[in-house]
Amino acid sequence: MKKFLIILLLLSTLPISVAAEIKVVDGDSLEIGERRIRLDGIDAPEFMQMCRTQNNEEYACGQKALEFAENFLKSGNPECHCLLQKDKYKRELCECFVNGESLNKALVAAGWAVAYREPAYLAAQDEAEEHKRGLWQGKFMRPALYRILNRYVKENPPAISKKGREESQP
Repeated sequence: MKKFLIILLLLSTLPISVAAEIKVVDGDSLEIGERRIRLDGIDAPEFMQMCRTQNNEEYACGQKALEFAENFLKSGNPECHCLLQKDKYKRELCECFVNGESLNKALVAAGWAVAYREPAYLAAQDEAEEHKRGLWQGKFMRPALYRILNRYVKENPPAISKKGREESQP
């Protein structure tokens, strides 16, 4: 029984040595050839998401998260370890490493992602928040909430009256 559990554990992650070019879609999503990857346990801002600095200046935090991921992946030979399960968008759930260092954890530690259903990243998130790194330098909307509100606005556009003013919908 013990051998069976060890074999099952080993088979539950599938390593991907990345020889193909990696495309960073946003801070927590990658494409490797035809494979679509979601970095497991973290949530980064969407590519078009904006945040504010402590001086209330708007900046493109989604693009900053993407740039951090791109630079991290370029620093060595990436390898991703993926779970057998996929997310609701049929992306592989993976933790990616460069020279043994986790991209997932590095994004959280640098403040460009938040821990998402993964307690292992909470200490890195707390430290990023304490030192005001990345998103924590000012105000930001949690990426999950940003996606929900963005979807709502797309599905419920404001009505425009003949006079050109927005009218509230019931």
